[in-house]
Amino acid sequence: MQRLRHLLGTESLTAEQITFLLDEAKPFQEFQRHPLKKLATLRGKTVALAFFEPSTRTRISFATSASRLGADTMNLQAETSSLKKGESLLDTVRTLDAMKPDCIAMRHSSSGAAAFVASHLDIPVINAGDGMHEHPTQALLDALTIRDRRGSLAGLNVTIVGDILHSRVARSNLHLLAKFGCRFTLCGPAMWLPREFEGLLGDIPVRRTADIDEALQGADVIIVLRVQQERMHEPALPLDEYILLYQLTAERLRRAREGALVLHPGPMIRGLEIDPAVADGPQSCVLEQVTNGLAIRMALLFLMIGTGTESGAPKGTSHAAD
Repeated sequence: MQRLRHLLGTESLTAEQITFLLDEAKPFQEFQRHPLKKLATLRGKTVALAFFEPSTRTRISFATSASRLGADTMNLQAETSSLKKGESLLDTVRTLDAMKPDCIAMRHSSSGAAAFVASHLDIPVINAGDGMHEHPTQALLDALTIRDRRGSLAGLNVTIVGDILHSRVARSNLHLLAKFGCRFTLCGPAMWLPREFEGLLGDIPVRRTADIDEALQGADVIIVLRVQQERMHEPALPLDEYILLYQLTAERLRRAREGALVLHPGPMIRGLEIDPAVADGPQSCVLEQVTNGLAIRMALLFLMIGTGTESGAPKGTSHAAD
């Protein structure tokens, strides 16, 4: 089994490549249930965590995944980054590279930053979120969660509610789930509903509506997004109005199909975008998403730096890095 080169986004992945990655995560899902969660698979390897944008969940998930595989980690965080002192991104990552890590998991506030770094380094780069562009590991763990619950990703009605304009999670999920013939409804305030996906997903229909009751009709999967106030020059509308118009409540959830799944990439703002009764209810997959994040990231690290040679990717995954 040969290693993947990079993972920069989901847009260029095929359904076969995605299925391969989800299948590779299955043993690591089972591993999370073991009382002793430590392997020596990546002993002697080092994963650099280059988080130029604040992160808690994703950074800890990558660090835990590396540790459970036996790898060491080196950490660079936004508040201590030399970028604060005026150093360029390229100089910073070249300095990291000179310390000879085997892989870099990277988050940055600029779209395209991970691809830029990957083009200048010889080691694998995993995009842990770049600006408003993509967050591929989040989409993969979401897909794993949905497939576990539903048995298949094919042909689902997916409703995404909230701040879609600023959401890299929404973009990665749209690109990934479209490969399996899912249909999409985007819902939120009009200024948060970009038109860029109309026609971008081929023949896959993408509806846009500001009416959450309409958006939830017939939904199999509901992805609730956080209101990303840190990315806005000014709020789209008062928060109390957002709660009134767009919060996912138990009453609104009844408009979706029976047993519809509720996902949230976190961190959740309870009482704003989602009602606590829904967040903690039987249709919520939030905690499963967190656990599956470990499985996906362990599988990626194993494939990218734990097996094979530098010459290419496994059959069926040759473009998984593009």
